Amino acid sequence: MEQHDIPIAVDILRKRFPFFEPQLLEEISKEGEWITFEQNDELMSEGKYIRSFPIVLEGLVRVCRADQEGREVLLYYLNPGQVCAMSLTCCMGRMQSNISAFAEEDTEILRIPVECLDRWMIDYVTWKEFVMYAYRTRFDELLTTIDSIAFKKMDERLVKFFSDRFKATGETTYNGTHQDIANNLTTSREVISRLLKQLEKTGDVKISRNKIDFSSLV
Repeated sequence: MEQHDIPIAVDILRKRFPFFEPQLLEEISKEGEWITFEQNDELMSEGKYIRSFPIVLEGLVRVCRADQEGREVLLYYLNPGQVCAMSLTCCMGRMQSNISAFAEEDTEILRIPVECLDRWMIDYVTWKEFVMYAYRTRFDELLTTIDSIAFKKMDERLVKFFSDRFKATGETTYNGTHQDIANNLTTSREVISRLLKQLEKTGDVKISRNKIDFSSLV
């Protein structure tokens, strides 16, 4: 993790958020803590109080929940220009975080103090619209996740995992282990390995060491 000593330039913010009022961009530049995270760095931890929330500038963030055995459920990804709705909820309620967030690749964020949230909601229409859109988008994604867990078979969930990955990153290869996928789908490595072998037999994926080419699925 690298914390930049200078505030982020308003011109950079304007390119990423052209719909924000000029004064809001000035405040974001002044209040935001500009941080670069390396791949797999943790941005937020479950159980810790949230005193700030991230806005993604570059890169990709994975938001998830984990059980006591360390198995994860992927909730959603955050792309550049997006804010984490779950962290906003915890900020407004002054509650402990109920999610974890990790950098999927080298990622730049702005960490905004919780005190700015309510004030900007009142002072800036575009900020209110930005936050409400984030809530709606994340809510829809959470419903999709719940539907997937409740109604889809594991092979369908695995295909959806790759499809969601493509939508979030635009990439058609997954660099990680079978255990990493199993953790995200709350199942065992053996189940994932068996399903991947089935997909490999049908030509839907190509498997090499810690790398899966799923271009045929998207």
